Amino acid sequence: MVEPYYITTAISYPNGPPHIGHAYEAIAADVATRFQRLMGREVRFQTGTDEHGLKMAQKARDLGKTPLELASEMSALFRAMCDGLNVSYDRFIRTTEDAHHRASQAIWQAMEANGDLYLDRYEGWYSVRDEAYYDESELVEGEGGEKLSPQGTPVEWTVEESWFFKLSKYQEPLLALYAEHPEFIQPDSRRNEVMRFVEGGLRDLSVSRTSFDWGVKVPGNEEHVMYVWVDALTNYITGLGYPEDTEEFRKFWPASVHLIGKDIVRFHAVYWPAFLMSAGLAVPKQIFAHGFLLNRGQKESKSLGNVTDPMQLAERYGVDTLRYFLLREVTFGQDGSYSTEAIITRANAELANSFGNLAQRVMSFIAKNCSEGFTASAPVLKADADLRAKVNAACVSELPEAFGKLSFTAGLEAWMQAVYACNAYVDEQAPWALRKTDPERMERVLATLCGCIRDLAVAISPVTPAASAKILDALCIPGDARNFAALAQDNALGAIRVDSPTPVFPRLEMPVEEGA
Repeated sequence: MVEPYYITTAISYPNGPPHIGHAYEAIAADVATRFQRLMGREVRFQTGTDEHGLKMAQKARDLGKTPLELASEMSALFRAMCDGLNVSYDRFIRTTEDAHHRASQAIWQAMEANGDLYLDRYEGWYSVRDEAYYDESELVEGEGGEKLSPQGTPVEWTVEESWFFKLSKYQEPLLALYAEHPEFIQPDSRRNEVMRFVEGGLRDLSVSRTSFDWGVKVPGNEEHVMYVWVDALTNYITGLGYPEDTEEFRKFWPASVHLIGKDIVRFHAVYWPAFLMSAGLAVPKQIFAHGFLLNRGQKESKSLGNVTDPMQLAERYGVDTLRYFLLREVTFGQDGSYSTEAIITRANAELANSFGNLAQRVMSFIAKNCSEGFTASAPVLKADADLRAKVNAACVSELPEAFGKLSFTAGLEAWMQAVYACNAYVDEQAPWALRKTDPERMERVLATLCGCIRDLAVAISPVTPAASAKILDALCIPGDARNFAALAQDNALGAIRVDSPTPVFPRLEMPVEEGA
């Protein structure tokens, strides 16, 4: 039996519209989801919005709205982004849902029953923007001498009564988890950072606030609201029906991977497993932290005013093109940069000129010269077998192996090399010349190419689902043959028929500089 797969993104903080970083994470999670589905696994993919906390309350107040009004308005934009980018989530969760409040209170009560919560007084530094507490030793000095968080955000001295979680109690269990399961935090650079942090000693964590009331109420002590990260992290089990013993929870928990940004690793790799251990629940199998997506080398942020609307990029370049560029250009787990020039250059070179042109010229040639279809009868020559073997290795072995590790760039590089090999084969075999000199050989060449294009379109379909579907439709490939099992079992197509091929990756034009 194939093991089910549960993947989540971090839920997005909706104090403003989505930016390209939100799109990057959602697209990566969707590609992993679609890939695992094509591998025959039952997959559950959850995303959503994290709507509580002081930052939301302050933003809503500044706009003259209630926090719920702001949350509902912004959450709708995040859902629309996912839908517009063809992100195939199974559950879009909002932390303002009643079910989520019940789940958050249930995990709180489980931690309390384990003796891990106590009431005390908190005095320390807090960053509203990060929704995070920082020790004095972690702070850095700003240009004006002011204290800043390690992320460079403002901090304020906070004094209030607070519930505390006995995080210190879980220092050794966490270090044991990291040692026994080195795959738990990826990539390794993030794992090393977390281990150093935990080895440095853990202090008990303030997990409630009384200075505002926009959040989940602490059960039995309702003048307190839970620290936003307690309720935010709980979303991953809320969506499976916790605290009820649901079929979904039994099937999909522990999660296969939480896909997150590198700036929130501590919350996911330290706090979350400690909360789960305290509550008697299994920890997730992996926390994978991707890097930042930089705009011409600069981090995007609302405060800098350089935030890119991902839907504008999708409209300008095409959804599939944007999805492909983001996973091809940036090594997943590292920081990477994008620009108009980079998107257009890569899209034209690889999608339009290489794969798109390959598919269109082969299928158009067949539609024009073999409109009734054909079955190749000429023998398979070494050049044909070599190409099929190279393409099959890329699509059935190399790309799946890389995608299974979330190494999207490596998988797409293997795929691209197979595309280049197909284009070289077309030029060498010249089916347009064979049409006059050896029609049977022409048919074998075309059948070989159609089999390769089928493999390439299926393999890339997690990244470019709409474009791949159009190519496979034109090749008349049935729906049940569009997965990796079908590619592994069947390297050759039978009767070849092409139906109304149309270009799927048009060339993009570089914008003209104003005043040029």
